[in-house]
Amino acid sequence: MQEETKGKQKNMSLITTTEQLRIFCKKQEKTNFVTVDTEFMREKTYWPKVCLIQVGGEDEAVAIDPLAQGIDLGPLYELMTETRVLKVFHAARQDVEIFYKLMGAVPSPMVDTQVAAMVCGFGESASYETLVASLTGKKVDKTSRFTDWARRPLSDKQLEYALGDVTHLRDVYRKLEAALEKNARRTWVGEEMAFLRAPSTYAADPKDAWKRLKLRTDKPRVRALAQAIAAWREEEAQRLDVPRGRVLRDEAVLEIVYHPPRTADDLAKIRGLSKAFAEGRQGRALLGVVEAALQLPPSACPSEKERRNLPGGLGSSVDLLKVLLKHVSEDSGVAAKLIATTEDLEDFLADEVGASVLLKGWRKELFGDLAQELRKGSLTIGLKGKKIIFKER
Repeated sequence: MQEETKGKQKNMSLITTTEQLRIFCKKQEKTNFVTVDTEFMREKTYWPKVCLIQVGGEDEAVAIDPLAQGIDLGPLYELMTETRVLKVFHAARQDVEIFYKLMGAVPSPMVDTQVAAMVCGFGESASYETLVASLTGKKVDKTSRFTDWARRPLSDKQLEYALGDVTHLRDVYRKLEAALEKNARRTWVGEEMAFLRAPSTYAADPKDAWKRLKLRTDKPRVRALAQAIAAWREEEAQRLDVPRGRVLRDEAVLEIVYHPPRTADDLAKIRGLSKAFAEGRQGRALLGVVEAALQLPPSACPSEKERRNLPGGLGSSVDLLKVLLKHVSEDSGVAAKLIATTEDLEDFLADEVGASVLLKGWRKELFGDLAQELRKGSLTIGLKGKKIIFKER
């Protein structure tokens, strides 16, 4: 009898048909929010292979099997774009990228509890496990994290783990939402969602793939070769749906960049590349890419990153702003990393027209105005016992 009950619970929580999905999603359209998570595999593919999608309503949670025969995920996509229902993720970037690839749109509206946690005093990049433990007193069992999610049938333990991710997240969100309401910082989190909401965040241009490479020199010709070869590798990996390293490893890309091959024999001498590759379709295509990049005029080579015109003596001024930043972070509970980066501080000091990100939105209110006073000399720094204090003159 116990086994029969257990089986029923499993079937109720695992959606394998379009009709089951339609009924569940229709019910969730009446809720204020749903929590969302995914299980995917990417070791052997370029695009993530989605194996399970978990959705938690305000009082129920299900695991949706996208690999089930004949299932149509259309009702889920409608829920993901239903403007009346907030979609709650944790560390949303990869999950949102998956939905963007699946349905060609970004889930909206949405919130990332990792960002909310940074605003609420949980430090930088708070982990899911830390938030669950801190806010709910529960412990997350992660022993099923690296199981084979593509294998069917899924075990009870896998389903329990997967559903726990959205049920715990539901409790975490409620706690964080109460904290944001209490400290009047909900709009701060909303401002930070702009990056995650932008489709451009997930529609990466292969022509930008070269920027991930660690080039030892910044010569225009090297940049041109790096851009062309990395773009070819990216497009080839996408076409074949394999990790980019399966097409060409970074080491091989850099070797080709620094020592451009002109023939199949030259290409075959590069470590990690076979004669069959060099003489085959991919080798011929790659040699054509190299030759075209070598023929580019200097004016057509990708330009180096524009250097900011920073004032002299910037180092000590940035250090002083970092002290203020740490002070504000500790005093407000907002993670320093979220408030400002070192580059933000440098840009602020070089900015003469008020265009700095630190002078906009919640950052201006929390830190930018104080930074302005410090820059003008209207704010002094001192010690009171072992504590650094700032005060207006």
